[in-house]
Amino acid sequence: MSPEEFRAFGRQVVDWVADYYAGVESHPVRSQVRPGEVRAQLPAHPPEQGEPFEEVLRDLDAVLVPGVTHWQHPNFFAYFPANASGPAILGDLLSSGLGVQGMVWATSPACTELETVVVDWMAELLGLPEHFRTDAVGGGVIQDSASSAALVACLAALQRVSGGAVASKGITRRHTLYVSEHTHSSLARAARMVGIGADNVRIVDVDPDTLGMDPAHLDALIAEDLAAGAVPTLVCATIGTTSTTAIDPVRAVGEVCRARGVWLHVDAAYAGVAAVCPELRWINDGVAEFADSYCTNAHKWLLTNFDCSLLWMADRAPMIDALSILPEYLRNPATASGEVIDYRDWQVPLGRRFRALKLWSVLRWYGAEGLREHIRTTVGLAQEFAGWVREDPRFELLEPHPFGLVCFRPLLPEQDDERVYQLMESLNESGELYLTHTKVDGRTVLRFAVGSPQTERRHVQAAWKRIQESMG
Repeated sequence: MSPEEFRAFGRQVVDWVADYYAGVESHPVRSQVRPGEVRAQLPAHPPEQGEPFEEVLRDLDAVLVPGVTHWQHPNFFAYFPANASGPAILGDLLSSGLGVQGMVWATSPACTELETVVVDWMAELLGLPEHFRTDAVGGGVIQDSASSAALVACLAALQRVSGGAVASKGITRRHTLYVSEHTHSSLARAARMVGIGADNVRIVDVDPDTLGMDPAHLDALIAEDLAAGAVPTLVCATIGTTSTTAIDPVRAVGEVCRARGVWLHVDAAYAGVAAVCPELRWINDGVAEFADSYCTNAHKWLLTNFDCSLLWMADRAPMIDALSILPEYLRNPATASGEVIDYRDWQVPLGRRFRALKLWSVLRWYGAEGLREHIRTTVGLAQEFAGWVREDPRFELLEPHPFGLVCFRPLLPEQDDERVYQLMESLNESGELYLTHTKVDGRTVLRFAVGSPQTERRHVQAAWKRIQESMG
């Protein structure tokens, strides 16, 4: 494809994306295709000869779009938001156009140094401690997801607790990891991947009112494991759990971790970005004093398209010791000088994209004021929805709900969980909105997550009316 052809087709693609956003509301939120339907419309074999790019766009409209669940739809209230925005998309396009492989500083200094700037900017915007800055003992890095951040934190924790032995000799003793029943499943997966093992993931009780982790039970489990000869390695405290956005008491959990010498990883994947608003910065209580690692996702609620997960370390040395390997083909004067960051040592893969470009574009386009306005608007819509649920005697509202997620339960005869699930599925199958569910205390509840910049009050009102109508 020549530069002239790229220019022409590039304009068509940008126009297509712009038209898609302008008309996204006309699509059913959740794809209506059956399993295998998309594949059946695609050729069984690759083309022998090249095809005009117009054919790609034609098949995009005719075959692929009907099989898309529209995460950017204003009536997408499922899971958590996966925000995209104009500046983020353009930043991603620039990243793809440059085609940078930013594994070490020398392979593209701008890729590394821009990333250090944007993670420091984000630490400032979120009110995170100074030692998380890249010019301090800690530092930040952009991972692909919070799952990768959890894996890196586990590796760093193992390295520290073993005095460096794990990286060279592997795991030779039983190590334990601590979560609550509401902690994201990525921590259990990380335990499997690093060799701790699923059986050594300990489940800490939660407070029945707040659903936050019980520090006293955590301490008791750690004491029990120490007595049995195990090595308590990492505790994950969550700020905004996936099921309900419950908040673990980071300060109290951190005090237990500090007393027991256990690494504290704080998973704020969804809710952490809310701290751009000063009135929501209370969620960081205890982070500065006790967090060894901290993660939040710009690609959920902060207008930056996937993938862009931010991980900070209070002390980056254990992470680098755990992950750094320097083969001959990566040796270069800049690395040897010790004056640069090589982000290959901060992640599991060697290769890395120029992700900082899209976050940089978002920060410059919206500014702190624009980001705060987005968070405040969506929180306000969620709180209004919660008020409507509270006032309708046919529904039960789960408290608290400080962010953009509201959990509620239809009060059906005999509290039938299957009927609650079927009610949700009938709403989703309509294509008018999309909800998901979770279980709290063994009961099915529905999740209504507001977060899209496309969502207006009228969309939330229409969704609530449709939910009410579904009750008959």
